[in-house]
Amino acid sequence: MVEPTGFSDIRLLPLSTYKHKVSLEDFARPIGEVNSFAQFARSLPNILAGRALKEVVRAIVNARKADWPVIFLIGAHVIKCGLSRLLIQLAEAGAITHFALNGAGAIHDVEIALVGHTSEDVDKAMEEGTFGLARETGEVLNEAAKEAATTGEGLGETVGRLLHERRAPNLISSILARAYELDITATVHVAIGADTVHFHPDFDPAALGEATHVDFRKLVSAVTGLYGGGVVVNVGSAVQLPVTLQKAFAAARAKGCMLKGFVGVNLDFIQHYRPNLDPVHRAEQFGGKGYSLTGHHEIMLPLLTWGVLEGLREAGLMRG
Repeated sequence: MVEPTGFSDIRLLPLSTYKHKVSLEDFARPIGEVNSFAQFARSLPNILAGRALKEVVRAIVNARKADWPVIFLIGAHVIKCGLSRLLIQLAEAGAITHFALNGAGAIHDVEIALVGHTSEDVDKAMEEGTFGLARETGEVLNEAAKEAATTGEGLGETVGRLLHERRAPNLISSILARAYELDITATVHVAIGADTVHFHPDFDPAALGEATHVDFRKLVSAVTGLYGGGVVVNVGSAVQLPVTLQKAFAAARAKGCMLKGFVGVNLDFIQHYRPNLDPVHRAEQFGGKGYSLTGHHEIMLPLLTWGVLEGLREAGLMRG
């Protein structure tokens, strides 16, 4: 039979002798009049995500100070949440050097540019047999693939150019169109069979494969700049863009390029396995820092944008 132990032989220590992980200095502060991100950021606790958000903002601003790349991987849901104009604003200000979209992201971007709305009622359209049959969406994307396959221009750049040539009425809200105007690299990374335009009559799988492979090669070129610094932010892609990024890292290393000291960020409302490998773990593997920020895009991305724009302005780096 086991007897209950006693505790009279345990020696207690003064609280002041302990090194704690949390202190009052790190606590959230009452919010007064907020006229700047810096004032807002001071109200955040300097703990966990509160600290991480401030460090990510600082990392992006510091990367642009040093002329290192800032690569944003954009999932389709981010565009459907209405955040394109903020991403474009970051690019216009000089904060983003490369956009990478998946195929669904390109579809939503094109539809916003053409008609100002996107995102079908999938259940209803599936029942009616009309899901994914929008003519103009396929015309732009499939024509772009065919042109890009012959010119070597790349899918993202060609889509942006075609939207201009078609005089799409909402170019100001299109990531691909504005990237083309600003001469910022924008790439589209497609898995064949994953997008609605792949069953349109004018779809050319060979052309799309060639076009999106050019964009993959552009992404490899972009990540070779992540030596000594730079930032890669994945926003809202659970699989397609993180695994493409992983292969871009692998290709860069196979070519003898060093990856060192960059920051990897995953921003999503649910944390997934793949994006926490690439870019978050990969940044840490190569001597940099990784951050996983969890929250709704429609809240977190505006906060990030606010902080970066203010940081660029204070550093005298704001463009436009």
